[in-house]
Amino acid sequence: MFVTRHANLINPELRERIWRMYELAFRPITEAAVSREMLYRTEFDELVADPSNRLWVLWNDNEPIGATMITTDISTTRYLSRSYFEEHYPDHVARNALHYVLFVVVHPAYVARGAMVRLARESFGLEAEEGALVIFDAPMVNQPGERGGIAELVSRLAKMVSPGSETKQIEVQRYYAIDFATGARHVQPELLPVAER
Repeated sequence: MFVTRHANLINPELRERIWRMYELAFRPITEAAVSREMLYRTEFDELVADPSNRLWVLWNDNEPIGATMITTDISTTRYLSRSYFEEHYPDHVARNALHYVLFVVVHPAYVARGAMVRLARESFGLEAEEGALVIFDAPMVNQPGERGGIAELVSRLAKMVSPGSETKQIEVQRYYAIDFATGARHVQPELLPVAER
């Protein structure tokens, strides 16, 4: 296995190969997570072509089997509030060292084969050298509780790359659903007179 690093990836053939692996790796989460975690193809193409995004691709011979993308410009994502980080992490903002993990994917056949470790060594190595604050998020399917889950794995990988690195939760967002079909005012169509259906 080896890793290549890309910025401004415009080669259509390479982009297509990485997209196919990305789509295969993300597909199971699309039905398990409430939020839309998987990028649309157009979003993917825009992100890999953006020079402010760092893309590491893990290869097994000539097949892409994993990828990590980290943006160095949080204004390109709608998910983060720059004002929050200016207030809580002014030094990182001033140094332009506030980065966001856009995605990490590993081909299902390589999840247990050290792919995450290899990607972390490469991507986190550069982030550690720059003293960056790296923000990542996780849907509940990958982080079902306060402990364990993907956050603990990422924390261990960060400490492997740069001993003493700290990982902490900075916010929790929850989704709720109101099911009015179970409420007293819901009129089931089969109970309506035929003329009103």
